[in-house]
Amino acid sequence: MRVGESVRRPDGVAKVRGDFVYSSDLHVEGMLWGSTLRSPHPYARIRSIDTTEALAAPGVRAVLTYRDVPGHNVYGLEIPDQPVLAADVVRYWGEAVALVAADHPEQARRAAEKVRVDYEVMTPLTEPEAALRDSAPRLHPDGNVTRHVRIRHGDPDARAEIVVSGEYAIGMQDQAPLGPESGLAIPDGAGGVDLHIATQWLHIDQKQLAGVLGLPPEKVRLTMAGIGGAFGAREDLSMQAHACMLALRTGRPVKISYSRPESFVGHVHRHPGTLRYEHGADRDGRLVYVRARILLDGGAYASSSTAVIANASCFSVGPYRCPNATIDGIVVYTNNPPCGAMRGFGSVQNCYAHEAQMDRLAAALGMDPVELRLRNALETGDTLITGQVIDGPVPVAELLKRVRAFPSPPRGEGQGEGMLDLTHLPGGVSNTTHGESVRRGVGYAVGFKNIGYSEGFDDYSTARVRLSVVDGKPRVEVHTASAEVGQGLVTVQAQIAGTELGVHDVVVLNADTRVGSAGSSSASRQTYITGGAVRAACEAVRERVFGLARSELRAPSDLRLEEDSVVTGGGQVIVALATLLGEEVIEETREFRPRATTRLDPETGQADAHMQFAFAAHRAVVDVDTELGLVKVVELATAQDVGKAINPRAVEGQLEGGAAQGLGLAVMEEIQVKDGVIRNASFTDYLLPTILDMPPVRMDVLELGDPRAPYGLKGVGEPPTISSGPAVVAAIREATGRPVTRVPVRPHDLTL
Repeated sequence: MRVGESVRRPDGVAKVRGDFVYSSDLHVEGMLWGSTLRSPHPYARIRSIDTTEALAAPGVRAVLTYRDVPGHNVYGLEIPDQPVLAADVVRYWGEAVALVAADHPEQARRAAEKVRVDYEVMTPLTEPEAALRDSAPRLHPDGNVTRHVRIRHGDPDARAEIVVSGEYAIGMQDQAPLGPESGLAIPDGAGGVDLHIATQWLHIDQKQLAGVLGLPPEKVRLTMAGIGGAFGAREDLSMQAHACMLALRTGRPVKISYSRPESFVGHVHRHPGTLRYEHGADRDGRLVYVRARILLDGGAYASSSTAVIANASCFSVGPYRCPNATIDGIVVYTNNPPCGAMRGFGSVQNCYAHEAQMDRLAAALGMDPVELRLRNALETGDTLITGQVIDGPVPVAELLKRVRAFPSPPRGEGQGEGMLDLTHLPGGVSNTTHGESVRRGVGYAVGFKNIGYSEGFDDYSTARVRLSVVDGKPRVEVHTASAEVGQGLVTVQAQIAGTELGVHDVVVLNADTRVGSAGSSSASRQTYITGGAVRAACEAVRERVFGLARSELRAPSDLRLEEDSVVTGGGQVIVALATLLGEEVIEETREFRPRATTRLDPETGQADAHMQFAFAAHRAVVDVDTELGLVKVVELATAQDVGKAINPRAVEGQLEGGAAQGLGLAVMEEIQVKDGVIRNASFTDYLLPTILDMPPVRMDVLELGDPRAPYGLKGVGEPPTISSGPAVVAAIREATGRPVTRVPVRPHDLTL
């Protein structure tokens, strides 16, 4: 398997057959089951906690509260502000208050219900605007503003001939991974613990758990368990500390597996937000200025909100030249469910706003919306509103032209004379319409975001590569801590090793903390960063092989590894690798770091804050029943520069899957929160796109090559989610003539 080939994933068949072992399938003899008591109130003081009745319940082996946390009763990705178990106050509905371990999961659940908590209920703070008022209760010691990002670029008083403004609202979206949070903690009998966990970042979990458990990191060992999706939901701790605490207290393995409703409160969500924009342009359609205020609801705890608001601010004007920008990005604490990382990471919210603004500006100018975008499209060497000069390929105009050039999909054809194919109509086979009020619309959107960590974060990955002879043939073993969360990373590592070492038998070991950190499987970074580390380690192994060949065989200097052999530059076989190595084992460990970045200036937001950028464009075609407010997305078309498609089939999967999540937020997905309480914590009531909702996706994959990146690649996974939804909403606006300023779009937003 080599870089650039469409390689079948090794876990694919097992997953399709239902044979793959997920974290929820883990089992060991003698294990206990853990359950969590959660707050029924969004905001309340805890007067007392009585565990007497729970301890006396059948099968119960332990009941823990905040008093039983061995180390620090606090954790957090960026700000340590979230308690492991609530002590004096609960700040959101569903916050963890107590833990139970019992012989059977039902015993644990029933015992948790017997923990008596006396609450002093307080009025929750649920509106972000209210959280900014001086009169608002302070939910955290430093106040309610988690971070305020200010970007000041060019002339703050710039004026323009054509001005359009708008306010846009984005609902709270759930990552909705099919696999709920689960894991198994096993005490080692010597004061340490082994945790088998579905996560996105083993080492950050380890660091936080060591602090919570009061143990040195080497006593807290993590191994990656089978994961059923992530999309950002697994960056934060969920049940990790709880399972470890119960295991260490009882001296027995403890498994915790969330139900679907518990999963909705057990992980963070996409930040809902309100975005106010003003765009100014000259009469030729060139942007003069953008002014924006972005207010995101971070919920009860910080999670990754400080980074999300930075992204939302940095990319707030979209992939367009803008000489003057005044941007205020604010994320606040409320008593709503905590929000954090989700695919697109801040750029999703702003793309709905800046693309709606470009359509409004085009209408005010009497200009085609695509032509307006082309006129303002970023190019290589342009300066972003953060002052960073953007290098590498910047194919904004090319992507737009390509999606515009796709042929238009035909309208639904009848099944016979006088009959309609109802699956082609809004409402589908429910037979709500025969097309009397159905109108078609076409919309465009383009988005971009950073790849990898930004603002000075030490972004790196570690890889260990071992070459040996097994059963008479050379074998390569690749070991990293990078989390395979469904994106196909295991296959990518094998492809890189196969390419660099020319060996057929490549084994990618399961990720764990026995090797150095690989960072998080987020920010579309793993193929770039861990791929770079694997490549570097392979290169070091290869050089040692060549050194051995030269010393043992006096081989020439011009050598390659191919087909399990050492060959000359001309392809002549010098020696079989198995013969050359014999009993010798060659192992190398390398770290890979991309170029450094710097933190945004707190007053101006100017910095070289990002190491790579990715771009995508979408065209959506929709049919809308304007009487019933029903939407049918007929087709999505996309063009995206991926630098280099390491596994083309996997790239296609990312483009389709990302588009599905973008479509979901546009027309159906929203966590309904009222007075701080989630009202639809189930897949019955939280609506997800199904195969009947997902349209065909035309795609044009560009491989323009980033000269700074391994193989020229770019991160792929997030851009499809950024611009797909805004394109759908743009098409809905064209079909209905309605402004459509809130997503997801609801039927009553569309009826004429």
